Amino acid sequence: MTPKDELLFLALGGSGEIGMNVNLYGCQGKWVMVDLGLTFADPAYPGVELVLPDLSFIEDRKEDLLGIVLTHGHEDHIGAIPYLAADLGVPLYATPFTAGLIRLKLEEEGLTKEVKLHVIENEGSFNLGPFGFRYVPLAHSIPEGNAVLIDTPHGRIFHTGDWKLDEAPLLGQPSTPEELTAIGDEGVLALVCDSTNVFNSEASGSESDVRDGLMQTVKGAKGRVLVTTFASNAARVQTLGEVAVATGRKLCVAGRSLDRIISTAKAAGYLKDFPPMVDWDDAMALPRSDVMIVATGGQGEARAALSRIAFDSHPIKLAEGDMVVFSSKQIPGNEIAIGRIQNALAAKNIVMVTDRQAEVHVSGHPGRPELEAMYRWIRPEILLPVHGERRHMAEQARLGIASGLRHAVVQSNGDVLRLAPGAPTIIGQEDTGRLVLDGDVILPADGSTMNERRKLGLHGQISVAVALDRKGKLIGEPALRTQGVPVEEDKATFLAEAAEEAAAVVPKGSQEEDALRERVRLAVRRVATRWTGKKPIVDVLLIRA
Repeated sequence: MTPKDELLFLALGGSGEIGMNVNLYGCQGKWVMVDLGLTFADPAYPGVELVLPDLSFIEDRKEDLLGIVLTHGHEDHIGAIPYLAADLGVPLYATPFTAGLIRLKLEEEGLTKEVKLHVIENEGSFNLGPFGFRYVPLAHSIPEGNAVLIDTPHGRIFHTGDWKLDEAPLLGQPSTPEELTAIGDEGVLALVCDSTNVFNSEASGSESDVRDGLMQTVKGAKGRVLVTTFASNAARVQTLGEVAVATGRKLCVAGRSLDRIISTAKAAGYLKDFPPMVDWDDAMALPRSDVMIVATGGQGEARAALSRIAFDSHPIKLAEGDMVVFSSKQIPGNEIAIGRIQNALAAKNIVMVTDRQAEVHVSGHPGRPELEAMYRWIRPEILLPVHGERRHMAEQARLGIASGLRHAVVQSNGDVLRLAPGAPTIIGQEDTGRLVLDGDVILPADGSTMNERRKLGLHGQISVAVALDRKGKLIGEPALRTQGVPVEEDKATFLAEAAEEAAAVVPKGSQEEDALRERVRLAVRRVATRWTGKKPIVDVLLIRA
């Protein structure tokens, strides 16, 4: 698949899912990548925290890849860089704040000399082969949220990244409706657009509204106040700094990722009026009504600051009469983890406030009115929904057509879409998939390691050791050990019966090792299934005297 005199689009992640955004554009034999993100593991990946995109398609063609352009600094757009970018061997392009976050990642992995990072000024432009790029600032929940306007020989692409409309943002200055209308006036072939909040009938709201809601909430608190939010939401961090000052509270930060965001934002010229912070010990020594803590962990992450505080394994302590404010959206799939922390806080009689009780959070993604406004301003020939599950992208396609757009294409990861010349058409399908970061090793998400681990979690494991003399006769009884097999109180009786069944099959049939090992394995598993209804993994070790 080498692009000819045409314009191709291929998503390797982020289409049909929320997260792990990786998009390719192809033209005249060359490719460019927009974003290189990851997603977070769910229980389907036991023992794993991070899931990465499988880049095999472009790794096989990396001599034709010109560079990686990053829209903004969220993990689902830059998080895979330290694990995958070095192997691609191409430069990265990002605006200053995003570049600062990327630089920290590269330094942590010792990759600063292996991965070249170009810092592009806000609203700056650059060229890569047949592609021209210009950053177009849009509001989001992190500084320097950008669309990229991509010039190609076949027309212009307006790739939104993550965005929303905010007439009163606290950090940065997004493009005005007039500036976006001017882009539309010059002609746009395709709008590649965030689909996350397409089912929301109202606009997402302004960060200034959250400031007012947080101000009222914190003013009414009597004891210590802890506010948890996404670390990357530097605009919210700025808001919380203002709230702390206005309510007469000293500010304390708990969470390494918050420390990194604050330092990076200050280095990029943001958070200029952010108040001085006190450390944990000083915060605990202050009167309870004089301190406000900002902490990570609002999504229930077990190792984050909030979880450790909730379960009394952190130097910061909360008690009855204190308040915890969840200034973030509950991400689907995290309900159980968040509930676990909230139950622990409730057991201490700590007051909790979420966006259901007060206006303490707004989304960083566009609702239907915002999408409709963008359609009016940009007026693309083609709408290409991305950044959403299939239902989100299909709904945005319907909304676009209902708004008068000519074409709307719903594609999936791996679909090769020809945008021009001619009408947009899916012309092929390439393999895509997922990788997992398991410890320090990158593995296929559905490879043997993950499959074995899932089976272990579902059924447990039995080890069987069989000793044989030189003639192949059994020496003593087979020895068995179980892990995770539900026999509990009857374990001794179960092991005795399983050992008896294993011993019974040793003299029968061929003494060829593989055949003997399989007979023992099946015999032991039959006993386990009869006792438990499970089919555990059975490992057999043959020992010859």
